[in-house]
Amino acid sequence: MVNAEFSRIAPDVKLGKNVKIYAFVNLYGCEIGDDSRVGTFVEIQKGARIGKRVKVSSHSFICEGVTIEDEVFIGHGVMFINDKYPRATTTDGQLQTDADWVCTPTLIKRRASLGSNATVLCGVTIGEGAIVGAGSVVTHNVPDGAVVAGNPAHILRINKEA
Repeated sequence: MVNAEFSRIAPDVKLGKNVKIYAFVNLYGCEIGDDSRVGTFVEIQKGARIGKRVKVSSHSFICEGVTIEDEVFIGHGVMFINDKYPRATTTDGQLQTDADWVCTPTLIKRRASLGSNATVLCGVTIGEGAIVGAGSVVTHNVPDGAVVAGNPAHILRINKEA
């Protein structure tokens, strides 16, 4: 179900079956798997891949280079970063182009949960069944089943049955 009147969904977006998209969403060049839900005020950029049965809550930003596997929960206002050295201009003062930066990929594995307002830096993998606490800043890989929180996020415990 798509409310196209208040959303911008580019023709190059690949939507699975039964994807629910709420109002004020901006999607381009991405893939979203079957039975996933995308909340209000979400942007998903080109090259991002969202698995099946994923919930992306409102106000989240999923940039190029992010892969989210099946059954992942993305809380409200979760932000992903894809550039280790962001700059607006080159050393000679010219506006940067696509040729002036490197997209560093990020992977969120199956059944992980990211709490509201978490920030995930590029180049990390969040393990299967891991939980990232609200407001955390993830700067390093998170093992399968780990519960992490803080800035920077650190392991609080490992859930054996995750």
